[in-house]
Amino acid sequence: MYPDFQYLLQSLLGVEMPEWIGIFKTFGFLVAVGFLVAGMVMTRELKRKEKEGLIGPEIVEKEDKATGTKKKVAVYPHQRVTDIIVVAAISGLVGAKVFNAFETWEDFVQDPIGNLFSRSGLTFYGGLITATVVLYYYCRKNKISFIHLADAVAPALMLSYGVGRLGCHFSGDGDWGIFNSAYVTEPNGVLKLAEPGMYEGMLQKAAPYFMNNFGSLDAVPHMSVVAPSGMPRWMYAMNYAHNVNNEGIRIADCAGNYCSVLPVGVFPTALYEAIACTILFLVIIGLRKTFSKPLHIFGFYLILNGLERFFIEKIRVNYKYDWGFLHPTQAEIISTLLVLTGLGILFFYKPKTEGLPKAGQ
Repeated sequence: MYPDFQYLLQSLLGVEMPEWIGIFKTFGFLVAVGFLVAGMVMTRELKRKEKEGLIGPEIVEKEDKATGTKKKVAVYPHQRVTDIIVVAAISGLVGAKVFNAFETWEDFVQDPIGNLFSRSGLTFYGGLITATVVLYYYCRKNKISFIHLADAVAPALMLSYGVGRLGCHFSGDGDWGIFNSAYVTEPNGVLKLAEPGMYEGMLQKAAPYFMNNFGSLDAVPHMSVVAPSGMPRWMYAMNYAHNVNNEGIRIADCAGNYCSVLPVGVFPTALYEAIACTILFLVIIGLRKTFSKPLHIFGFYLILNGLERFFIEKIRVNYKYDWGFLHPTQAEIISTLLVLTGLGILFFYKPKTEGLPKAGQ
């Protein structure tokens, strides 16, 4: 894995790189790329809506620096994309941290300050919900049609989420799936196909790691799936050597800041989500013009996003609530609500005026 640019460049160039390059983190870089592509897609969609007359500008007074006089200027929504991204990023980060605290409550109560201010531990749905609420008030303040902004943001959100998941994958930030017991890790960090008894032996060898994370060896979530002939093994199992969180067991003869590797392969769910969300982005872009009512593109996004996350949760490691005969994760609960909300929008939401509403409605 490539927790920072030092490891990334060393892998790409095959030569040792200075340690100071490590201040640039792979996860942070790809999250920034995610915001950048989101801004590009959103700008394109807002311009399309402006051209179609669906949204218009806000008329504001600005001072002419040359003459010192004030004049009225039309500010279009696409010109506010940078502000929208900043508002969404800050509010989304706060929401992601708060929701992650509820998702990992036992760890949070042990070290609340460290948990809130750590570089890891972000819950996407917390960020999505918080950013949506804050952007609603931002739109009201700046006379932007929230429903059209939501439609413009929908494909951008799907694509940027996929790019962000690549950051999770390549840095090895712990956002992976359950263990694939068909593959175990050798002392040098290389993942190999397990022979009979190897998985059980690794459970005993790495017992402190498994006990610390799952309470008992019997509670370790796993299934055994061997990659079919002709399919790359990394699509079925990865051990995230040199992961950014230093999670797992120590790699033999390793020197440096990131010397840990998972003792057993896991399903690379972050990679699955990156691929799935890229495909779903293309689906939204391809179908967006078929929706005749505002907010329906966003409703469609909620359904796709909720379904994608609900099914990926089946092979992810997450805290599960005890509701008697049900044991859902936080993401499963929220994704179900998002699907229902999306269906409600598609079947029941109608604008107050005939046709598509204009700016400010």
